[in-house]
Amino acid sequence: MYHIKEMFYSLQGEGAHTGRPAIFLRFSGCNLWNGKESHRKRSICTFCDTDFIGTNGMNGGKFKTANELATHVNQLWPTDDSQNKYVICTGGEPALQIDDALVNALKDLRFEVGIETNGTLPIPSNLDWICVSPKGISEVVIEKCNELKLVFPQPDCLPERFDLLNADIRYLSPLNNYEDSHLDPSVEPNTQKCIQYCLDHPSWRLCLQTHKVLNID
Repeated sequence: MYHIKEMFYSLQGEGAHTGRPAIFLRFSGCNLWNGKESHRKRSICTFCDTDFIGTNGMNGGKFKTANELATHVNQLWPTDDSQNKYVICTGGEPALQIDDALVNALKDLRFEVGIETNGTLPIPSNLDWICVSPKGISEVVIEKCNELKLVFPQPDCLPERFDLLNADIRYLSPLNNYEDSHLDPSVEPNTQKCIQYCLDHPSWRLCLQTHKVLNID
């Protein structure tokens, strides 16, 4: 059984695939925060701005089989053209549920399959794109990824911790306070901190959330 918070078609707003049309497949649940505000401050991840509790989001639900879920995802793709089909498995933490069977079912429908994960759990070996976004003191067990996307600054999760992680591209994304994502005064200072770190350490690149700038899902 797969528990899905929501599914929707939009543009990827950040990272190497910025601007690319994709279906976002958001899994319920996370292993670094249970999603309850009363538990946020004592969780490993304290700044998440995503609702991943339950299955009551757009196109969400419980799906008994990989084929059933993949078919539902495929219905959201806007054309019959099998080229450039892309699905992003996200959360919460998708590694709690995603498996080889689901990835294969999506690939059978000609999807390229990506994942956005905190990197603390094993993931299927047949994924096409792996984005790891570490959080706090959590231990990253994934050793190789296409994209390392680090929210910055995190006192317990500094970029130097990941010098040995094999990543094709390394991104710093400015930390935004969850309490008021539009008015938080730390956004601009943190953006400047990211810019300066990237200038001082050229192996890192700046990553901005263009979907928030453009006000799209």
